[in-house]
Parts: sequence; structure tokens; C-alpha cells
Amino acid sequence: MTHNNNLFINRPLTEQQVCSYKEQGFLALGRVLSNDGLTQMREQCMAAWKAEKGRFDSEKTWLQNALLGNIHHRSDVVLQYYFNGPLVDIAEQFVGPNIKGVTSQLTFKMRGNNKPFGWHQDNGYGELDPYNTLTTLTALDDADEENGCLWIIPGSHKQGQINVEHSIADKASGKSIELEVDESPAIPVHMKAGEAIVFHCWTLHKSDGNRSKNRDRRILFLRYADADAVETYNGDNPRLGRLLRGQSKYPQVNSYETNLCVR
Repeated sequence: MTHNNNLFINRPLTEQQVCSYKEQGFLALGRVLSNDGLTQMREQCMAAWKAEKGRFDSEKTWLQNALLGNIHHRSDVVLQYYFNGPLVDIAEQFVGPNIKGVTSQLTFKMRGNNKPFGWHQDNGYGELDPYNTLTTLTALDDADEENGCLWIIPGSHKQGQINVEHSIADKASGKSIELEVDESPAIPVHMKAGEAIVFHCWTLHKSDGNRSKNRDRRILFLRYADADAVETYNGDNPRLGRLLRGQSKYPQVNSYETNLCVR
């Protein structure tokens, strides 16, 4: 598939990388945004963030301080990247031929946000079946331990879904999941701006607070699922999301967001 050569960088996977993902539960892809793509994505994402979030406020919940959903509705660069960028090809290799986009959000830890985000699986917040949903993180800043980079436990996806009590009311109030795990095998995932990492929906991960005085840690969070994936917490109804490859047995998925207009 041809991608926008001015904005995105295609990352065809080797057999070794595919095997590594299956064994470790995550894969660092390297650079996926060109300099122009990174600049435009930062500008558009920050315009949307500032319009809704304003400055960091220590009195707000992590949900209010750290997340902004459906960013593809507000940024044409994110829209192109989410629906037609190099990550869709990656998702096809790990999820299968029938794919939909199910989450688009900004996951920011601005300077001053010292709140950690505890160990969890992404399927703990939005449990989708089949259990092959792919999380992708694209860095808009360099990320390391000082400004709250991701930590991952390699191979932790092999233990499957960890069931926790986390109601819809908890989610609405901004309550986060914090699992107790053996974190001795955990590794920090350093990223440069414009790079991406992908991981399995069962992979255990966390991030610490941003201790930097003058650096933000801004990430674009995109999630891809099987086109027939259902929400196990919602009466086994299909998770809605734009169909990107193949087809779905659910008519509402096949027709969802086919005529989406940005802004």
C-alpha cells in the first residue's frame, strides 16, 4: 500500500520482527513520521488540546489531565495516519485481514504532571473479543524515564486477560486500573519523536510521572481490532469503528464513519 511520502514512513516488517512481537508482546517500529509529518501532527494536536484542556491542573483527574479522545475528528494529519498510514499495514499482519480502527486519542503527560499510571492491560479498559487488538503509540516528543516513558513487561501477554473490578461508573469518574504485578522483568521503552511502538492488548505496561521541568511527553494512542470484535462489557455488541481492511459481519461496522469530515 502507498502512504503519503511527505508525512509518513512505511515500516515493512521482517519475519524476525513478527516473531519477536509474538514472543515479547510488543515491537518498537522506529521512525514512522517524517519531519513534516511530525511538525504538522504536533501543531494540529496541540491546537485541539489547548482548546479543550488548557493548562495542566493538579486538581483534575488523570482522565481530564491526560486524555483527549477522537483526535482524528480534529486533525486531518491524524485522520490520514489513523486510517491510511503505515500502522494499518502493521495491524493487518498482527490482527488479520479484516481490521477496524477502534480508538484515537492523545495521551499526554505535560510538564508538571507527576501522576503515575499503574500497571494495566489495555483490554482491561476496553475488553474486546477476539483478543488480538493492537495498541500503537506514536511519540510526539522524545520519551525516557525522566518525562514518563512507557514501561513494559516482555512476554506478559502470554498470561491472558486479567479480570478486575472496574465498572462503567469507575471509568466515567476517571478511576484508573492498577494491577499488582512482579515488575522485576520490566524494561523502559525509550522513544524518539516520530517513532512508534505496538503491543498486544494483554501486554502489561505502565508509565511513571513526568519529572522533567521543561519537557512534555506527548503520545498519539491508536488502537486497531478485528472487524468483528465485540465489547464483552456491552452485551457482546460490536465495537464501532471505521472499517479499514476487509469486511465485517456487522452492517453497522461496514457503514461506520464512511463519510467522516474533519472539523
